[in-house]
Amino acid sequence: MKLTHAAEEAVKMGSMVDDINAYSYAYPLELPSEKLVFKWVESRKPERYSSAAPLSRNFETESVSNGPADARLRIVSERLDLIDNLVISVSIGPPNSTFLTSKDKKTWTAKDVADSVLSDKSALRVTSSQRLEESSVLDAHSTDIDGEPYWYYEYLVRKSPTKIAEASKMYRHYISSTAERDGYLYTINASTLGKQWDMMGPVLERAVESFRLLPPTDSYVPPYKDPWRFW
Repeated sequence: MKLTHAAEEAVKMGSMVDDINAYSYAYPLELPSEKLVFKWVESRKPERYSSAAPLSRNFETESVSNGPADARLRIVSERLDLIDNLVISVSIGPPNSTFLTSKDKKTWTAKDVADSVLSDKSALRVTSSQRLEESSVLDAHSTDIDGEPYWYYEYLVRKSPTKIAEASKMYRHYISSTAERDGYLYTINASTLGKQWDMMGPVLERAVESFRLLPPTDSYVPPYKDPWRFW
């Protein structure tokens, strides 16, 4: 999906800069063609990776005595528009070596990066393989920006295991971009309900395409610093 020039002009965007984790992206403020003003709430203000709550737990490797052994992926910032059912979040986590076997990120495919991120994404009590089964990747591709690879992928996530729910209400439609720095994957996720994708998808895609890792400043806290610290 690509925005037309007219659509680009129609969307008014704001800017999000996280100095703690050194990234930025643009997010939609208004869609004049639809007379729509987005009502964003910053549900998670930017915080260091070590203090962010884990997004998932891996019950394949977790034991009662040791606690969660794979609290890898963490949301470090998030904004919501509850009225329009929109979510934009940024998560950080190490690559999953099951899918990204090489240390050379230039060899990684977008589908393998997507599988790596999605395998750690679920908050349900399921295994890594079941997390992947929750999601259906529709498209995956990569591009180089300033000499660094960015991987883009679009996917659906089922909301309900029942077959009686309406199809349009059974899933959320996501568009994501991932970049790597210092051995960690930085991912922006933007999503809405499947039935709203035709109108909201191009707007969310523009937000995801704007995602960039920034040169670290003195405020930057790398993810590997005190990785298990929660305060």
